[in-house]
Amino acid sequence: MKIFSSLYARTMQWARHRYASVWLAIVSFTESSFFLVPPDVMLAPMSLAQPKKAWFYAALTTVMSVAGGLLGYVIGQFALELVQPWLVRFDYLEAYLIAQGWFEKWGFWAIFLAGFTPIPYKIFTIAAGAVAMPLLPFILGSLVGRGSRFFLVAALMRWGGEALESRLHQWMDWLGWLTVAILVFTYFLIR
Repeated sequence: MKIFSSLYARTMQWARHRYASVWLAIVSFTESSFFLVPPDVMLAPMSLAQPKKAWFYAALTTVMSVAGGLLGYVIGQFALELVQPWLVRFDYLEAYLIAQGWFEKWGFWAIFLAGFTPIPYKIFTIAAGAVAMPLLPFILGSLVGRGSRFFLVAALMRWGGEALESRLHQWMDWLGWLTVAILVFTYFLIR
């Protein structure tokens, strides 16, 4: 069954769409404060589909992600009571409490780490506002962390270019089914 290769081909078509940059900006902004899908999911195929625009996509993703992070900061500072049920519902409360502790202990380095790693950045932006982290270190840590992550993704895709795109398309069904098998195995292992 060639389910994954056809999805991959469709994704690469979307990555070349004339409004793809707009959607990348929207996802980057919203993911930093409340949306669940990370922008890497769009940044990687867009940078792969159009390697010459990879740096532009990385810069757009970084700027919009930090702008969305500022929204998360404002939410944490002024509307924490409104989002606490959401933190509980999506099982983010423990991560939020850990983030608060990190800010009190490490400040800049906490937001840098959250920006670079797959840790939910939105939790850290809200926690930064809740603990009233100084705004300048918050912005700088976000720019450096998010920028490092997104430019790394763009660089890898740009470096791979058409050759990587072709190889991925060739192996996508195998990789897709392998991922499904690993997820099923992990589910039964944890259960």
